[in-house]
Amino acid sequence: MESGRSSSPVGLGHLVSDRNPRNLLLSLFNMTSFLEFLQVNKHKTFRPKKRFPQGTMRYQLHKRAEATLNSGLDLKAAVRLPSNENFDDWIAVHTVDFFNRINLLYGTISDACTKTTCPTMSGGSKYEYLWQDGEQYKKPTRIPAPDYVFLLMDWIEVRINDDTIFPSCMDLPFPKDFRAICKKILTRLFRVFVHTYIHHFDRIVDLGAEPHANTLYKHFYFFVTEHSMVSAKELEALREMTERLTADCCPASSSSSAASARPSSTSNKPR
Repeated sequence: MESGRSSSPVGLGHLVSDRNPRNLLLSLFNMTSFLEFLQVNKHKTFRPKKRFPQGTMRYQLHKRAEATLNSGLDLKAAVRLPSNENFDDWIAVHTVDFFNRINLLYGTISDACTKTTCPTMSGGSKYEYLWQDGEQYKKPTRIPAPDYVFLLMDWIEVRINDDTIFPSCMDLPFPKDFRAICKKILTRLFRVFVHTYIHHFDRIVDLGAEPHANTLYKHFYFFVTEHSMVSAKELEALREMTERLTADCCPASSSSSAASARPSSTSNKPR
């Protein structure tokens, strides 16, 4: 059962005591090695990490996440909604966190993802993702992968910065369609994983980023499946790879190589 929102400062930005379960978010995986990797490769980042104004609660949350060193948590357990925590708060903080990390991960391989190498936003021959935003692209449109990701990150950033969608203080409630908005954001972010793993996996390996990418993906996967934020149909694109990566957490899963995640059947064009 979902709890009401706590009386501590809110949403993306509340800073609570170190004993509060919400701070599990800040220790979900080995941030030390991940941030060190991103620091080394920062010249390759797709765009600057989402930053919050100094002095705000969002900024404090961001800095605390960067300082987290814990690497031993059970990711599958850590994504569960803690008791006495508000579900919308939990979704909001994770959504911003995933936006930042996936944005940076894509940045490490973006030099290899061009309009020439990736003329469509695809995941092998089976999956092709069309862009539609209701504004510039009113109908589902085939565009190159780097354009898709650029437009996606802009589209997400606009929503994250909108206080009527992601409130930064207790005086502003979450909108009624907040969860639907986050589901759309997370679904589209999953497609960045699909394209990156299937078309740029060798680049990830060459950069020494595979452990970091895999840990980030597992964190994302456990979160969206725990809270039904991305459909099973959508997740099918990386099913075999997911089974391999989560075999230690889900013994019933079969083992396969990362390359086996690459689909080879007919095209499917979700938007």
